[in-house]
Amino acid sequence: MQPSKYLLLMILLAATACTRLDEKLYNQVPVTDFGNNASEVNALVGPIYNTLKNYTLDDGSYMAMVELSSDMAVIPVRKGGDWWDGGAHKEMTMHKWTAGSTYYNNCYDNAMSSISICNQIFYQISNNPVIAAGVKEEILAEIRCVRAFWYYILCDNYGNVPVVTDFLDKTQPTTKSRKEVFNFIINELNSIKDKLRTDVATPASYGKMTRGAAYTLLAKMYLNAMVWNPDGGPKWEECKNACDSVMNMGYIIENNWKTNFVPQNDVSREAILSATFKAGGSGRQNMVAAYTLHYLDNIALGLLITPVNGIAAMPDYVRAFDTTDLRYRGSFLMGPMKDPKTGNVLITVHGRPLIHTIDITMHEVDADGWGWANQEEGVRCSKWDITPGLSTSMENDMHIFRLADIYLMKAEAIVRSGGDNAAATALVNRIRARAFTDPDKLLKSVTLDDIYKERRFELAWEGLERQDMIRFGKFLAPKPGFKPYTSDKKYLLFPIPQVDIDANNKLVQNPGY
Repeated sequence: MQPSKYLLLMILLAATACTRLDEKLYNQVPVTDFGNNASEVNALVGPIYNTLKNYTLDDGSYMAMVELSSDMAVIPVRKGGDWWDGGAHKEMTMHKWTAGSTYYNNCYDNAMSSISICNQIFYQISNNPVIAAGVKEEILAEIRCVRAFWYYILCDNYGNVPVVTDFLDKTQPTTKSRKEVFNFIINELNSIKDKLRTDVATPASYGKMTRGAAYTLLAKMYLNAMVWNPDGGPKWEECKNACDSVMNMGYIIENNWKTNFVPQNDVSREAILSATFKAGGSGRQNMVAAYTLHYLDNIALGLLITPVNGIAAMPDYVRAFDTTDLRYRGSFLMGPMKDPKTGNVLITVHGRPLIHTIDITMHEVDADGWGWANQEEGVRCSKWDITPGLSTSMENDMHIFRLADIYLMKAEAIVRSGGDNAAATALVNRIRARAFTDPDKLLKSVTLDDIYKERRFELAWEGLERQDMIRFGKFLAPKPGFKPYTSDKKYLLFPIPQVDIDANNKLVQNPGY
């Protein structure tokens, strides 16, 4: 069946996905009559940017999957049985997932669905006679870059996956090796990077795939080359060069770290690529506050939402912070939660004071060491500022790529390649300088371990901990209090969903599953 010549309403709903204007909806319009101006072109490409909303921190999301499988975060079963969910969160923390585990299947399918949307819109725009040639070339490069981003996510987490670029190809795709996927992404990015727009932090470029985003994605690929394509050798120089390209584009390290996480954080000139959200918006939105806060935290914080007491930070992760680091209190909500009317600490349904402790203690543990924890235990995510009076989803956007990450990636590439340590130290200290009021907290000479730790302090909750732990050889290690053993190396990749393999016998399961 040939694709419809009409742009369906579903495609047009995202016309202003990357702005804060009210949505403008269109009726069904023939493709040949649509794309005469910037507004119509944005309507055409909007759905590809809507896919980036899957990059958020809530139940079943990509970021939750990678943080919960790392040593950054946990969802313990709460006293009374909440969050058992068939053992799904135990699987993540204890590295016991299977090819039938729903969490990982959903994230795989979301990525594949996002790629399919990119292929569909690429086809529609390629065959659109109305859009001017120069505009069309740039838009097609944007679409390919979003598609490359989702293949980056798949390459990182699943490794061996199909590569599909033709919307009209209805044959069952075959599995490509991780090496092939890696090389496909590199080739795509090198082909399109200089066709993308170059403006930085403008209303027109915010939330879109720009040249800065493409070079950042290239830097990510090169940084992880020895994990994802070891046969190709290290790519430290390529990583440094990609980082330099971004650093020369006009992005800046914001002096106030929190500028990146306030509700109107589209003002940040540190943001390179963002998933944009809207308070009360449709579809997937920023639900971090509801996902992490205790059922009664809304009273203490003056919120109108109903939290579900989900994700919390791992104790050892929190304790690794210097308590004078502004990112310590800026990332974690901890301590007593008080009723603003009385000044008294709130009391949970189990008669316990609502005090978010760093420690999380398991009770009535099973043979694996998993049990339940008291409702209030565990510090919560407060990295994205939670506005008093919040009644729906949060306005805060998620910056998928930030300039601070570029600084730390370049520093790591310098140290790994035996380069100028003073230059690497200066890059790390530029990030530390805004986190401490005491200049003595700056480092004299950085090691790889220093850089690893700095990434944890700077990028907590931002969906990079699993990737970093694997690159630094720490992902399979025990998690004190939660996973007492070293995991099998098969857990360095998630399994291809068994349901997908059952539907397509050309797919190959990852080793060990």
